[in-house]
Amino acid sequence: MGRPKRKLLATAAETSSPPAVLDQGHMIALVKKAEGNNLYSVELPSGKEPLLAELPSRFRSQIWIKRGGYVVVDSSAFDDRENKLGGEIVNVVRDEKQWRKQAYWPPEFVKKPTYLDDSEEDESTAGKMPPAEESDCGE
Repeated sequence: MGRPKRKLLATAAETSSPPAVLDQGHMIALVKKAEGNNLYSVELPSGKEPLLAELPSRFRSQIWIKRGGYVVVDSSAFDDRENKLGGEIVNVVRDEKQWRKQAYWPPEFVKKPTYLDDSEEDESTAGKMPPAEESDCGE
């Protein structure tokens, strides 16, 4: 019983922090869609057509990959084979905030702010409700 839990903890520890540098052929990719059978459609920073990446057995049933998340793909893993796979997922970005601080994080994947900055917000309307539209209530 202890063996599966050890495997889970080892996999979680491996993906918890970013490496100092990415290996040759490794790149960060955005997960667009799960294709089934441990295959994922991922988008590279270049924005070209999506790449089909395989999730290796060590991650299966251990780490869950969600759409919109980030993974590290080894694009050279399947160079010697003739198939439709474009790479293998070698790491899963779990602590995205920590990964974004790394020098190798692609500028194409920089998050856009969801909310306006305080400086952009008009101070006269800050914290106020928008004006109500007048409606004909039969008065």
